[in-house]
Amino acid sequence: MTRTALEVADLKHRYGERESLRGLSFSVASGDLFAMLGPNGGGKTTLFRIISTLIAPTSGTVEVFGIDVGTHPAEARKQLGVVFQSPAIDPWLTVLENLRHHGYLYGLSGAPLARGIERALERFGLTPRAGDRVGTLSGGLRRRVELAKALLPEPPLLVLDEPSSGLDPAARRELLQELRRLRDDEGTTIVLTTHLMEEAAVSDRVGILHEGRLVAIGAPGDLVANLPAHAPTLEDVFTHHTGTGLSS
Repeated sequence: MTRTALEVADLKHRYGERESLRGLSFSVASGDLFAMLGPNGGGKTTLFRIISTLIAPTSGTVEVFGIDVGTHPAEARKQLGVVFQSPAIDPWLTVLENLRHHGYLYGLSGAPLARGIERALERFGLTPRAGDRVGTLSGGLRRRVELAKALLPEPPLLVLDEPSSGLDPAARRELLQELRRLRDDEGTTIVLTTHLMEEAAVSDRVGILHEGRLVAIGAPGDLVANLPAHAPTLEDVFTHHTGTGLSS
């Protein structure tokens, strides 16, 4: 029986008088790649921050492998690897130094840390760049360092906020290939937020978030097939359910 990696139930959040999330409920199965698609300002980053235990919801619950992130945030964090939209690595340190410092934060040291770093460097093709300062790397390579850092403690769930932000098309395609490899070869559950159809289209399931509400959810192919239109695309699905485009 497939485990549930992420369970979101009637999740609401307010910033002052503004409702950023309005009763979200959905689940993600272990081993799936799930994308939450929506425009900037639609609530995606708020959802990401709640899942990542950075902020608390106004009401509702989020569980990561059965652990409530609101009541047991420290335990939930052990299940999570987090990649932020803005860089969270020190550009003045080398790749190796960034990984080492992140390992210390997770209580790793000695031989276990050394083995973890070696594996992280190998799995993302970073071994030849271990001694390079992160600030000298391309955007695509820096994103690989972010992934290596997030997965250093071997978490079963990887959460990413707009992961291809700032990447050129080639680096974006490389990133998506890497995420699919993590899912297929290592069984990592992946949840990402995005405003890009390209990222949503390669997911196992996609949720469409509009003004804080989940207006549609399903496999990309199923969402397209259920739309009463001639040769529809995932972008048509988004417009059908929201009445607007992602660039609006």
